[in-house]
Amino acid sequence: MQLQNFRNEPFTDFSVPANQEAFQKALTKVREQVLGRTWPCWIGGEKVTGSKTFITHDPGETTRTIGTFQELTVDDADRAITAAHAAFPAWAETPVQQRVDIVMKAAQKLREQKHEYSAMLCYEVGKSWAEGDADTAEAIDFLEYYAGQMLRMQETQFVTPVEGERNEMIYIPLGVGAIIPPWNFPLAIMAGMTVAALLSGNTVVVKPASQSPMVAAMFVDLMYECGLPKQVLNFVTGPGSTVGGAMVQHKLTRFISFTGSRDVGLWIHEKASKTQKGQIWMKRLVAEMGGKDSILVDKDCDLQKAVDAVVASAFGFQGQKCSACSRAVIHQDVYDEFVKRLLPKVEALTQGHPSDPKNYMGPMVDAAAQKKTLDYVKLGKKEGKLLIGGEAGASTGYYVKPTVFGDVKPDARICVEEIFGPVLALVRVKDFEEGLAVVNNTEYGLTGALFTNDEQKKQKARRHFHVGNFYINRKCTGALVGAHPFGGFNMSGTDSKAGGPDYLLQFLQAKTISEKIR
Repeated sequence: MQLQNFRNEPFTDFSVPANQEAFQKALTKVREQVLGRTWPCWIGGEKVTGSKTFITHDPGETTRTIGTFQELTVDDADRAITAAHAAFPAWAETPVQQRVDIVMKAAQKLREQKHEYSAMLCYEVGKSWAEGDADTAEAIDFLEYYAGQMLRMQETQFVTPVEGERNEMIYIPLGVGAIIPPWNFPLAIMAGMTVAALLSGNTVVVKPASQSPMVAAMFVDLMYECGLPKQVLNFVTGPGSTVGGAMVQHKLTRFISFTGSRDVGLWIHEKASKTQKGQIWMKRLVAEMGGKDSILVDKDCDLQKAVDAVVASAFGFQGQKCSACSRAVIHQDVYDEFVKRLLPKVEALTQGHPSDPKNYMGPMVDAAAQKKTLDYVKLGKKEGKLLIGGEAGASTGYYVKPTVFGDVKPDARICVEEIFGPVLALVRVKDFEEGLAVVNNTEYGLTGALFTNDEQKKQKARRHFHVGNFYINRKCTGALVGAHPFGGFNMSGTDSKAGGPDYLLQFLQAKTISEKIR
C-alpha cells in the first residue's frame, strides 16, 4: 500500500486579508515569544549543553537576536553518533506503519503551525512571506510524500519466479546517518533529509547550518512531540569544520546526507571515502551541491514570459538558491528588447526587511555572503557592463541590490562560477546552437530553462541541455515535491532526486532471501 492521492500543500494566498492578519500575528508571536531563547542539543534522548555557546542574529536587522545555541565539540559529535548507533536496532525493527504514523502526525502539526515556521524563516534567514510560506509547504510535502513512498518500499518486490524456490527481495535500513542540511532551505530540505532517513528505519544525527539552527531546533521538538523516540533523532549544533567533520569521519557513520556548497561537498566526499579503523562498510554519500543555472531565450518565444521568469528565478530569495538563474543566454535578435523589458522589472523590485510584506527581496544570509557577492560585483564591473544595481543596500542588514551585467562573455568568471547572490549575467549569442553550448559550459548541471516556440529546438534541448532539472517555457526555480524530482549532474552532486520516487532507495539496502521448498 501507499498513501493515495498525494497533493502538494497549497501556497498561502496573501492577497486574502484574513491570511495577511494571520501571518502578522505569527510574526508578532515569534518575535515576542520565541526569539532570544537559549536552545539545547539532544544526544541519546538527553538534553545537552556545551561549555560554549554562540548567538545568531537577524540578517535583515542585525541588532535583533535570534537565539543562543550550543557550540558542541568533536567529543560531543562522537557521543551523538555512538548514541544513534545504539538506538538503531530497535528503530530498525519498528514497523513501517508506526514510523509513517509519526511522520504523518508531524506533517499535520506542521500544517497547523505553518505561519509560525514561515515567520521564523523571515527572521532567521531573511525569507519573504511568499518564500517562507513555500519553504514550509515544501517541508509538509516531503513528510507526506516520503511517508507514502516508504509504504510502497515495504511492499513485495517483484523477482523472477524459480521452480522449487521461494524468493523475495526486501529493503532494510543502513544504520546511522549524518544529516547536514543547508541554511537556504533550513526547514524544507532539513526536514526532508531527516525524515527520509528516519522513515527508512535509520537513526540520525542532525547538524544544521550555523546560520539557521533555530528552525531546525523547532522541528526537532515537533518530531519529539509527535512520538518520535528521542534517541532516534540526535541534534547537535556547532562549527561544521569540527562537529560536522567528526560526524562525517566517524567509523559508525553509515551514510552522509548533505546539501550545501561544491567545496564542502567535495571535502565530505574525500573524507567519507577513507576507511576508519573498525569501519566495516563503505559510507554512502547523498550530496546536493551547487549550480550555475541558465535560462536560454530563443528568438522565437514569448519574450515577456521569458523576462518575468528570469527576474523571478534570479532574484527570488536574493538569488540564494542552487537553482537560481544566474545567467540569461539570449539570442542576438531579441537581446536588446529583452534588456529593455528586463531593467524596469528589476528596478521595481522592493527590498527591505522581509517581515514587511511590501518587500520582495530581503538580505543576504550573513556578512560573509554579502562580502562574497559584492566581490563578484566588483569583478563583474570588469567583465561586463553594469546595467543596474551593483552596490550594497540598507546598512541595517546584509543587503545587496539586485544587479544585472550585460554583454558578459561566456567564459567570464561571473558567468561560470556560482555566486549565490542577486547577480545576473546576460550573454548574447548568435543562434540556438551557440546558446546550447554556453548553457553547458560550466562544471555544474543542476537546473536550466529554455524559452522557445520551436518544437525541434525543444526536442534537441531535452536531449542536450545537460541538467538534472530542465524546464521549458517556465522559470528554473520552484521544483515541487513529487512533480519535479530534484537533483543535478556533474559538480551539482549525486543527482539524488529529492522529492522523487527513488529517493528513499539511497537510505536503504536490498536483501535477497531464497528458500528451497522442494
